[in-house]
Amino acid sequence: MLSGKKRFQVPAAVATLLLFAVGVACNGFFVDPILTSVTVGPTATINEGGTVQESAVGTYNDGSTKSLTNVQWSSDTESVATISTAGLVTGVSPGTATITGASGTVSGTSTITVALNNVTAIKISPTTSHAQADGGTAQYTASATISSGSPVDVTATATWSVLSVTGGGTGINDFLVQQGVDPEVVTVESTAVAGEVATIQASYVGGSGLTYNATATLTVTGP
Repeated sequence: MLSGKKRFQVPAAVATLLLFAVGVACNGFFVDPILTSVTVGPTATINEGGTVQESAVGTYNDGSTKSLTNVQWSSDTESVATISTAGLVTGVSPGTATITGASGTVSGTSTITVALNNVTAIKISPTTSHAQADGGTAQYTASATISSGSPVDVTATATWSVLSVTGGGTGINDFLVQQGVDPEVVTVESTAVAGEVATIQASYVGGSGLTYNATATLTVTGP
């Protein structure tokens, strides 16, 4: 027969083992969530000398999200835009820069476009061009006229589109425009027909926030 002291020691030992088991279970199942992706923003257009504050939000493997504070910031084109250790982007010169925010080995990006100040107009060169149906191409450039200096190439930062089409075919879908390239390349699709004429438009948003447009034509020739 167990003594009173031993009868007390047995339940105490069992309780200790139970507490130990609970502690192990907690450590085994309740671990810190793992960062799986980083979302960086905003993607924005700023003026030369203008600024924008970037931020980063982390998504974890348990589905939770959290604003990140310990982020390593970088710009792939510091001649266009720089970024401070606190995530403040400053526009340096016209163009586009990719901003990266990293937490450990996980990172995300946003795009910053720096616009020209003092823009008064833009123009496309050449104003007329020709290309064959079914794969022919034409190339264009766009330049901005500014009140304080020489024209500046804005081909890669302008937005290109097909404004209108005449002469048959299926319309604007007969022409494929690219974005973010210099020179701009317009490709004539297989559905286009000889004699079809497309009006190509370049649009550029200046530092004042005004949009400037210019147009050129592309005429489809036979094979």
